[in-house]
Amino acid sequence: MDAVIKKWPREPQPDHVRATPAPVENRPSREEAEAAVRALIAYLGDDPSREGLAATPKRVVAALDELYRGYREIPADALARTFGETEAYDDFVLIRDIGFTSHCEHHMMAFHGKAHVAYRPVERVVGLSKLARLVDVYARRLQTQEHLTSQIAVAIDEVLKPRGVAVLLEAEHTCMSVRGVAKPGVSTVTTRFLGTFRDSSEDQMRFVTLVRGTAEPR
Repeated sequence: MDAVIKKWPREPQPDHVRATPAPVENRPSREEAEAAVRALIAYLGDDPSREGLAATPKRVVAALDELYRGYREIPADALARTFGETEAYDDFVLIRDIGFTSHCEHHMMAFHGKAHVAYRPVERVVGLSKLARLVDVYARRLQTQEHLTSQIAVAIDEVLKPRGVAVLLEAEHTCMSVRGVAKPGVSTVTTRFLGTFRDSSEDQMRFVTLVRGTAEPR
């Protein structure tokens, strides 16, 4: 009997790269959101009508609009403009120490740290600030660090079509540092490698070496 060889199925087309997240049905109004904040204040044991808290619901909802603006932004837009004057550049481009703050989807508490992003371009490169902008779009949503890492890498791969992508995130989670086990200073590190970075341990080592700020091995 002849062997049947099947192609490895490709990952489904990412639906998070070129569109905003689908809105929930029956999304609450701003007034309902402010009422929910008042209910939480009362649940905590304080009086939401007292002078110091009377305007807090409006401020909280306004702050949430800012903190979670990533739900209204399209990641691919951050990478839309590219430049072709690379003069046959054939190594990878690394943006190090991109500061970010996100909020975990389990407790809605902040986690913050640095993202390190590299890609190996094909003919065209993207503006350096655009990679930082991409990190911010995804970070400004409820996240897990693992998912955030993967989304950044997949978006770069999907839009820029580079030879390879590497993403490393290191962050401190306040849901671990100020509650629960209460262990401040603990870092969580996540990585995602695609293309040449996934296939080449040498590229991975160079990436990590440069991220750590040490000289490249000779």
